[in-house]
Amino acid sequence: MTAAPYKQPLLETPLHARTAPLCLTGDWAHWAGYLTVNSYRTVEQEYFAIRNAATLFDLSPMRKYRIAGPDAERYLNRLLTRDVGKLKPGRVGYAVWCDDQGKVLDDGTVFRFGPEEFHVYSQERHLNWFLDSALGFDVTVTDVSEDIAAIALQGPQSFSVLQALGLTGCAALKPFDMAEFTIDGLAVTLSRTGFTGDLGYEIWTESTHAVALWDRLMAAGADHGILAVGSAALDLARIEAGFPVANVDFIAAEQALRATRRRSPLELGLGWMVDFEKGHFNGRRALLAERGRAAGYRLVGLDVAGNKPARDALIYHGRDTVAGFVTSAMWSPTCKRNIALATLKRPFETGNQALWAEIYVKKEGKWEKVVAPCRIVERPFFNPPRRRATPPLAY
Repeated sequence: MTAAPYKQPLLETPLHARTAPLCLTGDWAHWAGYLTVNSYRTVEQEYFAIRNAATLFDLSPMRKYRIAGPDAERYLNRLLTRDVGKLKPGRVGYAVWCDDQGKVLDDGTVFRFGPEEFHVYSQERHLNWFLDSALGFDVTVTDVSEDIAAIALQGPQSFSVLQALGLTGCAALKPFDMAEFTIDGLAVTLSRTGFTGDLGYEIWTESTHAVALWDRLMAAGADHGILAVGSAALDLARIEAGFPVANVDFIAAEQALRATRRRSPLELGLGWMVDFEKGHFNGRRALLAERGRAAGYRLVGLDVAGNKPARDALIYHGRDTVAGFVTSAMWSPTCKRNIALATLKRPFETGNQALWAEIYVKKEGKWEKVVAPCRIVERPFFNPPRRRATPPLAY
């Protein structure tokens, strides 16, 4: 007899048998209907492992879609804002897709396996949108999320872990390259990608192989301080990398209750992924019209004075005009800076504006207000040379 859904409202990932015993805090979260670890021990220990050693993160809840057929490239060029035709087999590309108003539905990665086969991986579920968009194209869209497990191997010693596994061929992989490998008889796809802004890889394999792959990675990384990390530590790393997250730094257009909360790729600083020359795509007309206007918002990086993270802070221009608000913030131990991602009204995102962050800090049950000057800076906040070095250094 099937258990009542309220008794197990969340699914377990293929790696749950390994992640659950390691979660000493009992700090769990949910992601796309799955139970996932927010922190295993302490967020600080896991964060420093990302920046100094090697770490494993269970990526399995990501939604994974196989796009195949004679019109696969044409279909994706209609769906996405970037020109997929420029993506060669064996390469991975970052991409966004929009509704007809040019507002972002989500972002994700596109893997090109061949002339007529792609995979699109995203945080949220989009099967209905992808299927509706496929009308008129000779293409098959298949949700393969349950079939593929994924592990993110991140950190400066991640390449050393792969070497310990005997994957000598991975040294030639450049950022956003991918290739097929075999690890002790397990077929995997290895991509030099990640969400930490550091040297790292993502490993994709059949769900039935997930536990065996995890065990091999843990054994190979034993001499490199390998550690399982949860979503909380990963979130700190992605802020340092300057990566926005759907429903944190912007509201996905399909989930926004208020039209004014939706954002376009131009407003999110992702205009470099919008190719107006490739032909028509979802939202193109709206984005062309927006390009000629000075209205709207911009997602920017901020350097905030002091050491109090500006979480949920309002940003003022000249201390009396609300210019925007902070969406993500942290004190960065690696950068030794107080950093934030913020949405600012135009034209406050340009020039050396007199910007101030209104920060509220709770100290032993009492709230105190800190007004700190801040300035707009380029992203990423953290961008080490090892992230791009090919071949990577074996630390």
